[in-house]
Amino acid sequence: MRILDKYILKQFLKTLVLIVAIILPIGIAIDISEKIDKFLHHNELTLWIILEDYYQHFIITYGNVFLPLALFIAVILFTSKLASNTEIIAMHSAQISFNRLLYPYFLGALIVGVFSLLMNHFVVPNSNDQFSKFERTYIYVKKDINYIRDISLQLGESDYLFIKSFTMQQNRGSDFMFEHYDGIQLKYRLKASSIKWKKEDSTYVLSNYSKRNLFYGKDVIETGKKMDTVFDFYPKDLYYVDYLAKEMKSPDLNYYIKLSEKRGVKNLNAYKVELQKRSSLPISSFILTMIAVALAARKKRGGIGINLAAGIGLAFLYIFFMKITEVLGAVAGAHTLFLVWLPNIIFGILAAYLYWNASKK
Repeated sequence: MRILDKYILKQFLKTLVLIVAIILPIGIAIDISEKIDKFLHHNELTLWIILEDYYQHFIITYGNVFLPLALFIAVILFTSKLASNTEIIAMHSAQISFNRLLYPYFLGALIVGVFSLLMNHFVVPNSNDQFSKFERTYIYVKKDINYIRDISLQLGESDYLFIKSFTMQQNRGSDFMFEHYDGIQLKYRLKASSIKWKKEDSTYVLSNYSKRNLFYGKDVIETGKKMDTVFDFYPKDLYYVDYLAKEMKSPDLNYYIKLSEKRGVKNLNAYKVELQKRSSLPISSFILTMIAVALAARKKRGGIGINLAAGIGLAFLYIFFMKITEVLGAVAGAHTLFLVWLPNIIFGILAAYLYWNASKK
């Protein structure tokens, strides 16, 4: 690697760390001002608990979200400084092409992108879990998910389950029914007035049950007070809460999506949006780096301020567009993959145009 490449990469990463170090304290200060009353409301909350259980995960979660955008601002700031000092002109005079100039930038984007990718898929979900637990306990009163009504679940190609209501706190449901089909022909039906999950041995207890086996020309019916049995589901599988997607590592989230699709859950788009977003945001590091270098590589009248204003404007436009497509992608019937990647597609086209324009000059 040339000395120039090392210099650009070093300044690239140093400026990025500086931008992140500026953004996060501002975010923390704003968050403290909004939540200080709720912190003080709980006498058991000490400063150490708040720092360890909340702001530690706040930094990981939001720092990783804004990392590609901080990179974008850092590249514009650093490259504008190079251009204003006529260093880029000197590079061109030394027969260094625009394409060659991009090498250390893309290496820096690769480092940031891989780091962000690993964080998004494996580290941030755990921080989201701890972060959300703290918020649900001390800050926000979440929607009650302890009581669920009118549950239907497909356990396999031929097995269907129905529960009138289920209380998560007691792991108990009422008006239970399980059906097994052979094609379109009903072969077995199990009904009970109540169902209770026993956590210690992962079995279910049915009360006041009736079993009906359907044979050709003959039905066999059995009734009883109690019966222990097993089913291929857990109580947590009965409810659908989109914020849980943020708390699952990607392999677990992918498995949950596939399992839920087999069980006939109708709208999993919020989960699919979260899974796709974990890859699309790190990939944007390359696109945003290209845009930033193309915008800032030429010395402009007005200096760094013009480039920085344009960069911040584009960064907020990207965030705004990304949030809109996330919301639209979570709607039932939406093409999740296309909508989540749409901001990268549009900004990728913009990056290609700016690259083509910059490489000619």
